Amino acid sequence: MKALSAVQIGSKEAELERVDGERFAFGKNWQSFVRDYLNQERIDEAKKSMVEFCNADTLITGKTFIDVGCGSGLFSLAAYQLGASNIVSFDIDRHSINCCEYLREKAGHSAHWQIKQGSILDGDFVSSLGKYDFVYSWGVLHHTGSMWKAIENASTLVGEKGSFCIAIYNTADAWGVYPDGRCGPSHLWVKEKRLYSRLPLPLQSLIDFSVMSALVILYILTFNNPIKKIRSHKQFRGMSWRVDIKDWLGGYPYEHASVAEVFNFVKKLGFSLENLKCNDGLMNNEYLFRKL
Repeated sequence: MKALSAVQIGSKEAELERVDGERFAFGKNWQSFVRDYLNQERIDEAKKSMVEFCNADTLITGKTFIDVGCGSGLFSLAAYQLGASNIVSFDIDRHSINCCEYLREKAGHSAHWQIKQGSILDGDFVSSLGKYDFVYSWGVLHHTGSMWKAIENASTLVGEKGSFCIAIYNTADAWGVYPDGRCGPSHLWVKEKRLYSRLPLPLQSLIDFSVMSALVILYILTFNNPIKKIRSHKQFRGMSWRVDIKDWLGGYPYEHASVAEVFNFVKKLGFSLENLKCNDGLMNNEYLFRKL
């Protein structure tokens, strides 16, 4: 099996990066995760998160599955190991596609798992994909630059009585946000992420190190074992503490919405809410919808 390595970006992708030069390099960050951290223990944690929130034993096993914005490919692999009958993974980022192809090869290059490159904002591309029993897009649609359109387009992939699982950043209003959100913490993070994504890699790495060091000091001051704290992060969907910090600092474009906003929007698209996991801060709210 070939080793995971950097990919040569083709002319189309290079043109996209020039036009949207502020976009964070999500795929390169996922390459680091797959290369340095991914193992069966983390895959099992990813499967566990799907089973617990989505009742995946009944909603995924034997069903068709599409991973919208597949990133590292971890959850496509999780769906494969959970017994999905047919899997389609797609992402706009060629580096993410490379990660997903690597994991498919690791899983035996199944003919029932297809990987495509494309954007959820491209209506023609989305309409070419068909319908699925389970549509999964965790922490992706708020990074497209047009979140509501991305949610709407993703919802069209859901087949009759199918399931739609998304995770969207919460709008935090702890400081008393004005109606347009200009003074709240969510708005300030938009500025931070945009600035971070413009910086050269050495400066990004310096910021990463500074934030990680500050967190380790905070763990010590609050009587938490830093090593145990960092290692336990894999229990969060199989993720890596270090990779997630970089993803948070640089995740631009960045949009957010309240639970009520997402619920009301998706309800109007013809869905009922089956499960919800929400928070009071800046992190993702998780939604499981069912098509009526």
